[in-house]
Amino acid sequence: MNKNDLIGSVADASGLSKGDATKAVEAVFESISGALAKGDEVRLVGFGTFSVAKRKASTGRNPRTGEPMSIKASAQPKFKAGKGLKDAVN
Repeated sequence: MNKNDLIGSVADASGLSKGDATKAVEAVFESISGALAKGDEVRLVGFGTFSVAKRKASTGRNPRTGEPMSIKASAQPKFKAGKGLKDAVN
């Protein structure tokens, strides 16, 4: 399922027009992204938790040349599935 499929599914399930469903889906994505950018955690009970993990700076190797290179510290988004989502999949 891609983004357009998701929007169509939301429109069908909620009775919204595709335009309104697009706005709703975009608003959810923007809200989650904004909260993560501030360093907050987003908990959706029964679905899962979005959070930010900090990665330390490290030294890696260039796979082509084998020479060492530095990898900068970064923040990575994480998602941990909740019990409801796990049960729905299994």
